[in-house]
Amino acid sequence: MKRLQGKLYVARFVLLVSVSFLSGGASAQNNDVLGTMQFEGKTDVEKTSGVWVDEQYVGYLKELNGSKKVLLLPGEHTISVRQNGYQDWTQKVILQPGQTQVIHVAMNKAATGPMPPDDELVTIKVIVNPARAAVFLDDRFVGHVGEFEGPGRALQVTPGAHRIRIALPGYATFETDINPLPKQKVEVKTELVKSANPVAEPLLRGQTNGTPTTSNANDQARPKH
Repeated sequence: MKRLQGKLYVARFVLLVSVSFLSGGASAQNNDVLGTMQFEGKTDVEKTSGVWVDEQYVGYLKELNGSKKVLLLPGEHTISVRQNGYQDWTQKVILQPGQTQVIHVAMNKAATGPMPPDDELVTIKVIVNPARAAVFLDDRFVGHVGEFEGPGRALQVTPGAHRIRIALPGYATFETDINPLPKQKVEVKTELVKSANPVAEPLLRGQTNGTPTTSNANDQARPKH
């Protein structure tokens, strides 16, 4: 019986996150039971950082409000906030029924090794719809799409082999491999395909497990000259 209850809890958690993020709220749920998490950060570093709840990516911090607020069952949850070049921020919280809990996030710089000169770096333009999708470079969260598209915005990486993954709850994950030369410019362009199984997608957890991904005829990762 305990094992069955555990399975039901996981199923209900997935359902609640799906309703909150994909349907604009949880009107079908009992709001007296659900708890709400709100996130606050003082700088653009925090506001553009990715947020994970119980190892499930849910979006970037600034957007997690209104129709995209985080609604959860009462109990203990692990919150993790990640940003490229910064230490992961992790905190365990206990949410009471009907409670609104404000999570204050402060990111600290991570120690980084030497980088090649700027004129040797590869420039990657990421053009993806929806623009709020998360971007992973070699399984490391580096930001959301909106940070790497448009004039003057791009992701800079070292030359050589890299794997780029684009993930968002409610959509199939997109992956592509690149192997650019120094100073090369690369464009990653795609439109994510809506998924029938959004929150259960394991690749949204920031891990690689060999699960195949879905692409369409418009998916591209090509060098620019």
